[in-house]
Amino acid sequence: MKFLVDECLHTSLVAVAEARGHEARHVNWLGLSGETDWDLMPRIIAEDFTFVTNNARDFRKLYAREELHAGLLIIVPQVAPDKQRELFDALLEELGVGAAVVNEVIEIELEDGTAVISRYDLPAVQAGPAEGLP
Repeated sequence: MKFLVDECLHTSLVAVAEARGHEARHVNWLGLSGETDWDLMPRIIAEDFTFVTNNARDFRKLYAREELHAGLLIIVPQVAPDKQRELFDALLEELGVGAAVVNEVIEIELEDGTAVISRYDLPAVQAGPAEGLP
């Protein structure tokens, strides 16, 4: 997988991904710090990045508009860099080697000190009309 880490998360998350054999970049290192979320999306999509952020509200909306994307990973709590690394590593452990998260969002949050991971499709999978119905 190829990750792009948002500027709201620590640059050390790049090393976490690389330690697990993934390619990773940080928004700041690409000269994109300060870019609006909607201005980042074309680059994320064009370069097939799986985006890592804690800006869930804005990026869920942006990803819902994309027909095809390489996935969105959301680290929900705003925590210190050492905890960000721990949570990101837990997400990568959940994904395993060679996993793809096409059109999927994976979120990790803390509930009573325990990491909880949830996964869902975005955009949501739409079922077609039932057979025989207009």
